[in-house]
Order: sequence, then C-alpha cells, then structure tokens
Amino acid sequence: MEKGKYYVNVGTGEISKNRYQNNDDYVIHANSEDIALLRATMENMHGASFDSFIRAHIPIVPYHNDKANDEYDINITEAFRMLHQLGDEQTKSHIESMGILSDNHM
Repeated sequence: MEKGKYYVNVGTGEISKNRYQNNDDYVIHANSEDIALLRATMENMHGASFDSFIRAHIPIVPYHNDKANDEYDINITEAFRMLHQLGDEQTKSHIESMGILSDNHM
C-alpha cells in the first residue's frame, strides 16, 4: 500500500491529509491501515479520558483503582509509539525528547 503524508494533533484526535491551523503537531507517512489503527487507538484514548473524567467526580472510586486511567496510559503510549514509527525525522526527534517511550517500545 502506498503511504501518504498526514498531519496529527493528539489533543484533538485529528488526523488529516490537509495542513491547517494547529493540526500539524506531528507529521507522519502512513497507509490507510496505519491510519485506521492510529485512529482507533486515539479514539480509545479519548474514551478512556472521558471515563476518567467521570470517575473523578465520583469520590467513592479511588484513583489508584481506576481502570480508565490505566487504559488511557496504555493507549497514549501506543499512539506515541505509532507516531514515532510512522513519523518524519522532526516527529521522531520530538517524541524521543519527550521521554514518553522506553527503548523497548521504539
């Protein structure tokens, strides 16, 4: 499959072939399968974030026993691993400087 250039904003969950406004936090080169997997991972991350928000307003559930937080952490790490793998040199360098990925994930 042919790879195309995409612009990604993790905060908003946006993945676009067109660059505009602030959607170019990360630049990747990916095929349609890569994009589908990245989109699913980012949707899972945002879903877990919402669940965690809800949990934060229910004081009966202790923070350390919160599956939503664990799921968010797993999904954001996976999203950044994928961005690093598919990214251009600037994207790879930025993600490496963040220290979000350990050596065994890259």
